[in-house]
Amino acid sequence: MIRTFVNCCSLKKPYNTGKQVSRDFVLKERWDVLVEKLSAQFSDGDLLELDAIIYLVGVQELGQYHRTFKKDDKLGLMHIAICRLLEPYGYYEFDFFDEDGWPHYTIKEELPILKSGEQAVLMKEAIVDYFVDNGYIS
Repeated sequence: MIRTFVNCCSLKKPYNTGKQVSRDFVLKERWDVLVEKLSAQFSDGDLLELDAIIYLVGVQELGQYHRTFKKDDKLGLMHIAICRLLEPYGYYEFDFFDEDGWPHYTIKEELPILKSGEQAVLMKEAIVDYFVDNGYIS
């Protein structure tokens, strides 16, 4: 079953600290660099939105790059991406690849519902970390 984006995000970090402001500034700078770089590579310079970048992560994780995906597959790709992106936060754990090569994850910890802005910050942070870890940005 595919969980919706609204139910897949949670922050465990404190708010309103001096370090938070500095971290937010670094996150914004890295996010802007990432969006520019991905947009130039995948959308002829039109800025990609968060959902599009999550989709790209799903395609990357699946590894089936030259395939055309149906609507249900695209939702599945976004689910894969969200699970993979939130895995380092302890919410998901990779379980297995099915016979079609799709990764499956198990929930390690239930995720509380966040406000839209909080979801976006968490996902941007997780995406930036993913692309830093993979050497795409620094």
